[in-house]
Amino acid sequence: MWIIFKKAGQAGWKCLIPIYNVYTLVKIVDGNGWKFLLLLIPFVNIVYAIMLVFRLAKSFGKGVGFGFGLLFLNTIFMLILAFGKAQYIGPKGQPA
Repeated sequence: MWIIFKKAGQAGWKCLIPIYNVYTLVKIVDGNGWKFLLLLIPFVNIVYAIMLVFRLAKSFGKGVGFGFGLLFLNTIFMLILAFGKAQYIGPKGQPA
C-alpha cells in the first residue's frame, strides 16, 4: 500500500494508520475522501468496497479484468499494481 500511495501522490506513511488509510484510499480512488463513511453502513459497505476495487484499477489505468483480479486475488494484484509500470491517472481514471 505504501508504494501505491506514493504513486498516487500521497505520503506513504498514511497506509500505516488504520482508519486514515481507508480515508486516503477513498480519496485517491474517488477524489472525495468523505465517501469512506459509506463503508460504515451495513450492506452498502459491501457494494461500495467492490466499487472501490474497480475504481482503484481504473485510477491506475487498468481495466475491468484487473479489477476482478484485485477483487479475488487482492495481495497478488496489489503487488503488481505497486511494483509494475502502472501510473496514477487520477480519481476514477480521469486526469487531474
